Amino acid sequence: MQLSGLHVYPVKSMYRLSPASARVEPWGLAGDRRWMLADASGRFVSQRENAALGQIRAELATDGSLALTAPDGSRIDVPAPAVTAGAPLADVEVWGTRFRAAEAAEEAHRWIAEHLGDYRLVHLDDPRARPVDPDFSEPGDTVSMADGFPLLLATTASLDELNALIAAEHPEGHETLPMERFRPNAVVTGTKPWAEDGWRRIRIGELTFKVVKPCGRCVVTTTDQESGERRGPEPLRTLARHHKLLKKAAFGQNLIPERPAGVEGDVFGTLRVGDEVEVLEDGAHWPEHGLL
Repeated sequence: MQLSGLHVYPVKSMYRLSPASARVEPWGLAGDRRWMLADASGRFVSQRENAALGQIRAELATDGSLALTAPDGSRIDVPAPAVTAGAPLADVEVWGTRFRAAEAAEEAHRWIAEHLGDYRLVHLDDPRARPVDPDFSEPGDTVSMADGFPLLLATTASLDELNALIAAEHPEGHETLPMERFRPNAVVTGTKPWAEDGWRRIRIGELTFKVVKPCGRCVVTTTDQESGERRGPEPLRTLARHHKLLKKAAFGQNLIPERPAGVEGDVFGTLRVGDEVEVLEDGAHWPEHGLL
């Protein structure tokens, strides 16, 4: 088994970056979803509400600042706001968890309003501010502004099987879905279909990860990530019929990185496309949560 792809999403629900390597931090890949849009109530905004988010390209500098480019070519550079320099803090919320994030400059909000809607652009100044769901984590585990967990893993074999199932459901023909529809961080080749559903702990290259929870899927998977168009009920309809875990249409598994022995800082190591992937522990374990 091999790591065949890496994806980082600098702004939650915006377009991806696909580097050849990425540093792993306790809360996810470096730079992944440290920015997001929030509505007037502070709740996160994603492609679920506004598919146009996926059409905004985001470039990420080493200091955490952004360059955003809209489909019409309009571009803005957004410095990372620093609380220590007086940037205002906003109360924001992701899936019921409230925490504080630093607001970008007003110029950025105006640009966002022009291209997407009346939203605020915020930056997770303190990546320890948001805990992972305690039902699936250890005390001290934190996450960026991703939906729930530091990393999402998917396998090409499961995507191939899903596409075969969709084709069987649509004898009249249906488009082949690309991996980008599922917005994973790590893509693995060389497995059997759905093998990841039984993993409990894995090694990718030099690092180890707990496999903690299947990923229940939503309308974002029906959205073409290149055009922003909603493309009908697939893959949700076929997943609901053929692959439900924890009572949800599921695809992919959520990961929490483990701190390597002797590492004290916030950089655990680096993942590289081509890294070997090894299953260290397996055996489906979600029924212990009473949710299967």
